[in-house]
Amino acid sequence: MNKIALVVGASGIIGGNLAEKLIAEGWETYGLARKPNTEIEHLKPVAADLLNKDSVTQALANLRPTHVFIATWMRNDTEAENIRVNSLMVRNLLDVLSLNKSVQHVALVTGLKHYLGPFEAYAQQGFLPETPLREDQPRLNIENFYYAQEDEVYAAAERDGFTWSIHRPHTVIGKAVGNAMNMGTTLATYASICKETGRPFIFPGSSAQWNGLSDVTDAGILADHLIWASTTDEARNQAYNVANGDVFRWSRLWGRIAAYFDVKPEGFNGSIRSLEKEMANDAGMWQNIAQKYDLKEHDLGKMATAWHTDLDLGRPIEVVTDMARSRKLGFNVYQNTEESFFDLFDQLRVSRLIP
Repeated sequence: MNKIALVVGASGIIGGNLAEKLIAEGWETYGLARKPNTEIEHLKPVAADLLNKDSVTQALANLRPTHVFIATWMRNDTEAENIRVNSLMVRNLLDVLSLNKSVQHVALVTGLKHYLGPFEAYAQQGFLPETPLREDQPRLNIENFYYAQEDEVYAAAERDGFTWSIHRPHTVIGKAVGNAMNMGTTLATYASICKETGRPFIFPGSSAQWNGLSDVTDAGILADHLIWASTTDEARNQAYNVANGDVFRWSRLWGRIAAYFDVKPEGFNGSIRSLEKEMANDAGMWQNIAQKYDLKEHDLGKMATAWHTDLDLGRPIEVVTDMARSRKLGFNVYQNTEESFFDLFDQLRVSRLIP
């Protein structure tokens, strides 16, 4: 049987990179989003509002996907609302797909907030897990929309008989514009502003992040992992951490990124210095930069998500993930983290998104 993929969230950093890889491997690939991605060659766009079941029903009426990859979410003001909205999106999708009985596997992408807590209590005292983070660590005793999304997948799998996999990447590094969690492009944008204005490239995070060990997840590695888990019998019906396979310290990488952009790095100086505050008045400056260098995106809000970078780099503990479950089952793909960042920066320049 032909493999037919439905990538939900195909306009995002995860979904876009996954769709490209699926197409390259010969999959018939559909990309669902409210505003579908039309830039990926051979991706078949599907426009739907996941909060509107009628919209989903109409959009998927003639579609028979064998594999579904869910890589979308919507940020709300409270975790209770995050739970309501994000579980509803997954439920509407799987309820509609249930009608045609074509789905063999559903892969859901969540992340390390599974262990660190939701935005309202993110990596705070009382919710600090033991590291390295392991897939068998129990859920936190606190509301978390990732748990609600997982439960929707589990319930639908039991009802419809498909297999599933849960994927928990660390910070995802890859090319995307307008994505809600996009550290790599955020840092590239910030460094470009520093270069243009002569400002120092200031590390916005905590002592624990500056001095401790970290890892990240290249969007290409995550795409490989999603495809592997959905097509490998032994890998199904499991939850996985997904990271590059190496570790690093920001105290080294910050200087390396600064050197790439030819800006002066400034490390941790005893206190957290918010990147969101640092870039709060830079919208006009970015417009000037975009006009001067003929860049494609003039809206700073679509290039940088400083609030989320602050969350990641402000953690009071070092955060690394354990991938023993994947390794034991044969997933041995590796990506050098410094190359993840530099490859992304090169792509952003070629695409005329940064100078």
